Amino acid sequence: MDAIQHGGDPQVGNLATPLNSSDISRAFIQNLPAYRAGMSPLGRGLEIGMAHGYFVYGPFAVLGPLRGTDFAETAGVLAAIGLIAILTIALSLYASAIGGKPVSIVTAPDVPEELGTRAGWSEFATGFFLGGSGGAAFAYALSLTPYVDIIQEVFK
Repeated sequence: MDAIQHGGDPQVGNLATPLNSSDISRAFIQNLPAYRAGMSPLGRGLEIGMAHGYFVYGPFAVLGPLRGTDFAETAGVLAAIGLIAILTIALSLYASAIGGKPVSIVTAPDVPEELGTRAGWSEFATGFFLGGSGGAAFAYALSLTPYVDIIQEVFK
């Protein structure tokens, strides 16, 4: 960590550590969909939403209050889509309050320009909802396949 990262002033604090400002960490973060170059806000939202919807379904279906019933998988997908809708509303609220381009930090120095506008965040939120709902529906469809029972028997 050299003095260049904080403008040459050693009295300016930052959260740069050898771990989060290393080349490996920077390369990993720059390849995440939020910072990947050449993507539209809709594409970013779709990719991030798909991952969130897919992974949120499991805890709702397996650990939810209806876990012992025949309705557990359906309740899980409905709860996952409900959470994705709540998160989309939160993204929309953030978009309405945005005051400019997000701040660049040590680990993400190249913040996409599209995420500095309300229209960009609105498009991102739309993609997030569509991707999240699709990811939850895909996880639900996978849980209904007969191969899930075979895999569960292997790990018992």
